[in-house]
Amino acid sequence: MHIAIVGNIGAGKTTLTELLAKNYGWDPLFEAVDNNPYLEDFYNDMKRWSFNLQIYFLNSRYRQIIDIQKMGHNIIQDRTIYEDAYIFAENLHDMGLMTTRDYQNYQSIFDNMTSYIKAPDLLIYLKASVPTLVNNIQRRGREYETGIRLDYLSKLNDKYQKWINGYKLGKLLIIDKDTIDFANNTEDLATIVEMVEREIHGLF
Repeated sequence: MHIAIVGNIGAGKTTLTELLAKNYGWDPLFEAVDNNPYLEDFYNDMKRWSFNLQIYFLNSRYRQIIDIQKMGHNIIQDRTIYEDAYIFAENLHDMGLMTTRDYQNYQSIFDNMTSYIKAPDLLIYLKASVPTLVNNIQRRGREYETGIRLDYLSKLNDKYQKWINGYKLGKLLIIDKDTIDFANNTEDLATIVEMVEREIHGLF
């Protein structure tokens, strides 16, 4: 069983990954923690390094999904390969930070890669408004996130909504993060576990 949790920056993906993994006794799988050799260059010159950065992310995420398929364990995954393409690379292209030539090349590589992998059995989308995202980002206090602009979060939300509206690769569960607080409310967490249970049992 492979459950993946998706959502914007500050939506609560890592927290829910940890809580569900603990609840089920499954293996949590977080974003690759490899030192990204392009990150510093990207922040210094986004237009020059956006393609290299996204290819690095795409490759590490692909390696992660191949490992998931080989392991055959029950996995809860924090963020997916699909977000790299449909959210972040597309947004860089829209903002003029990735050329159309590079973006089309990137999409071609992504299409080839995803033809060899299996989508998650269940995708959980944490839907959150910009004020909720900002509140969560401020609360966790990561220095490199302090400069994130509201319009950037809003654009990413639009990308997520567009992708989720057309998602047909498997089961989908949408959780409204504005009205449910699984991090601090055990009743809310229990509600999510019930929702997940219903989806899981429908898969067997």
